[in-house]
Amino acid sequence: MSRPRTFRSEAIVLKRINFGEADRLLTLYSREFGKLKAVAKGARKPQSRKTGHVDLFMRTQFLLARGKGIPIITQAEMVEGYPALRDNLMQMTYASYMAELVDKFTVEDDPNRPLYQLLSDGLGWCVLGDQLPLATRFYELHLLSLTGFQPQFFRCTGCNEPIQERDQFFNAELGGVLCPTCYAKGKNGRSLSSTALKVLRYLQSHEWDMVKGLHLKRPLQTELERIMQHYLTYILEHNLKSVSFLRRLRHENTRF
Repeated sequence: MSRPRTFRSEAIVLKRINFGEADRLLTLYSREFGKLKAVAKGARKPQSRKTGHVDLFMRTQFLLARGKGIPIITQAEMVEGYPALRDNLMQMTYASYMAELVDKFTVEDDPNRPLYQLLSDGLGWCVLGDQLPLATRFYELHLLSLTGFQPQFFRCTGCNEPIQERDQFFNAELGGVLCPTCYAKGKNGRSLSSTALKVLRYLQSHEWDMVKGLHLKRPLQTELERIMQHYLTYILEHNLKSVSFLRRLRHENTRF
């Protein structure tokens, strides 16, 4: 989408790095334009008016000026700050993971309003702090659907026959479930219990308001995470930084 020299957009801060002596280079995911980079001049100065509006995960209304290089943020007004994410390391780490997924699955100047809404909703679920693993699996599945990588859970990716309600296999290369017959013919796959498959189908095909009441036992949560991380890692061809940190953090906090 083409942009005029000066343009407004609501956006969420995905990443920030120090830039120059007092500036910050931000990676934003905007509602109107998708992912873009922008410079917040003087944002590291304590007296800067931008400082409280361009922090990580903040949803902010930006006014940007485009020149020959990276757009410059001329105004920033926070819409939603998600302050709880800065008070709880676990919740902040889940939020970092959601933001990192959006960054890795998108390219610049490719707007996707449903994905922007999903990210905004996901940060809200992280703020609430309950059902974080369930919210993350829901988020992953719907992000994959919105970015063209929706896994197939209803038909075998080997023979295209409807999947029966029994233990199956998941093939990341084929992008979905593999029936035991196709698996026996030599196709690779990771085991997937019938219960996990049923939950994945439900999460993929329903809205959050219908999903959030589910309460999954720890072994099932672990299986779902294992399958989803296997698929995401295959697509991206590398592990995400936030995943490693999240695992270390959860090891120290068994409540999650």
